[in-house]
Order: sequence, then C-alpha cells, then structure tokens
Amino acid sequence: MSQSVSISLSSFGADTVRSAGQADYFELAAKAGASHVELREELLEPCPNLPAYAALAASLSLTLVYSSPLELWQADTNRPNPQLAATLHAAAEAGAVWLKTSLGHFTPNADLKALAVLLAGSPVRLLVENDQTVQGGRIEPLVQFFTAARVRNVPVAMTFDIGNWQWQAQSALGAAGQLGQYVQYLHCKAVRLSPTGKLVAVAPEARDLATWTRLLRRFPADTVRAIEYPLQGADLPAVVQQRVAELAALGLNLEAAHA
Repeated sequence: MSQSVSISLSSFGADTVRSAGQADYFELAAKAGASHVELREELLEPCPNLPAYAALAASLSLTLVYSSPLELWQADTNRPNPQLAATLHAAAEAGAVWLKTSLGHFTPNADLKALAVLLAGSPVRLLVENDQTVQGGRIEPLVQFFTAARVRNVPVAMTFDIGNWQWQAQSALGAAGQLGQYVQYLHCKAVRLSPTGKLVAVAPEARDLATWTRLLRRFPADTVRAIEYPLQGADLPAVVQQRVAELAALGLNLEAAHA
C-alpha cells in the first residue's frame, strides 16, 4: 500500500507562485504522483475563485488542504479567533478536507466548547500545526491543547512540522513521542543555518530522510506526508516526481520494517 504524499504549493517559491497562480501547479503535482495539494491562503490572488480550485482538484483526483496563517487563539481572550468561521467557510468553498492553522496563544481557560460548536457545523476538519513562534512552536502548550481537546471531544488533529521545532530549540523526536497520537498531516522539511545565521528550509539529504523514517514510527500509519521545502531544478517535473516518490518510499520502508 503506497503512502499518501502532499505538496505545499509554497514549495515552488512564494514569488513565483504568486505570479503564476497556484492553480498552475495542480497538474504538475498530480502527474508527479502526489495525492494532495496544500493551497496557501497567503499566496492567493486578491479575490480568489475558490470553487474553481475545488473543481480543478477534483478533476485531477487531488485532495485539497487549505493552509491559513490564522492563529487559533489570540492573546487576551478565551474565545476562538473570530476569523475562524470565515476561514472554515473559505476552505469549504475550495473543496478542502482539512484547514491548517497554528495554535496561537492557547491557555487552560480557552473556550473549547465554543470551538467544538464551530467545528461541528463545518465539513472541514481542523488541523493545528506547530509553527515557529514561542506561543505555538513549543511542545508543552500543544500537548496541553490536544489533551484538553480530546477530553472535550473537539474534532481536531495535528499537523506536525518536523523542521519548525528548531526555531524554538525543541526536539522533534521528543515532540513526536508526546504528540504523535494526534498527527494526521506531516510537514517535511530539512532545516539548515544560512550563511547569515538564519534558519532556512532546504531539501532533505540522506541523514534527514533517515531521521524522518524514525519519526514516522511515532505517527499513525495513514499520516499524509507533505513536501514543504524548495522544489526547483532545470527539469522541475522530474525533480517533483523524484521527491514525491522519495517520501512515499519512506512509508513503504516503514511498513516493511513492521511486517
């Protein structure tokens, strides 16, 4: 059984994607063997035709994930972000099965009942990702959130971003041990220090792939693996196809190891 692979459309370069339009990359993703595409809200045109994205994805048998930079919880309030309802609606219009947001400023006083009511009225499932911030990129608040959400039967799962933990000096393996049971979507990117001393996302090398294989043992077998690192090269279709096959093979190798 092959593993599902998604491509975050930001992987083709933010400026390039904004200029060409995200729809231009759907067919490339499908031909490369991807099962999912991740539509990035921050790269959408000013007045996007979201149903057109839904139709295009359906025509190519692609499952759509809608990514938003929205923080689920804002500071100084226990209510979910007031923009969440509109963002869920936009994701549904785009035909998405999942909406990905970041955690934001979660506290034990957060109104999870209000969140559950909001999510119950949407066909889109909410995924909360570890981002690169102090509030949303550390293990402890994410464990607190998902533990509380499970107790209260809030229909939410996790996007686990392997690389983002480095921005807050957190252990990806430690995070996987504590959060792996909640994961449905996995953002895959290697991270290196740039010449200017900044952390940047890069394509994985053999050592990264080996680490990812170990991490996969902590997640459900049907976790969707997503490319979120630069995809570039003279023969872009060949590069994308190779990288999709690479991620899918990690899943196959894992199944073989468990057989």
